[in-house]
Amino acid sequence: VQLQASGGGLVQAGGSLRLSCAASGRTFANFGTMGWFRQPPGKEREFVSAINWGGSTTRYADSVKGRFTISRPTAQNTMYLQMNSLKPEDTAVYYCAARFSQPVITDPHDYVYWGQGTLVTVSS
Repeated sequence: VQLQASGGGLVQAGGSLRLSCAASGRTFANFGTMGWFRQPPGKEREFVSAINWGGSTTRYADSVKGRFTISRPTAQNTMYLQMNSLKPEDTAVYYCAARFSQPVITDPHDYVYWGQGTLVTVSS
């Protein structure tokens, strides 16, 4: 199983980006939970958002609530993170991750599969 994150880039504060996470080797239907994490420069990896298999349950970090939207259309092997109203503090390498279990959790240690990361830089 391989996950590949893409869509990062340089954007001005207030702008938007959409990250994608594509899967190969196994369809998204086998993943009970998928999520996005990020690692700001010089800091530890932190939870951003997660979603369950059917999309009925989502969770967001307080810092991104109301600005970011996670989705995983069941007909596609791709998960998305729509990021609006970006702030300089959103600057980080963003990683997508997946696990087989259903509970939507925020601890990165409980995720089994990881993408390589995509860099998001928000300028002020």
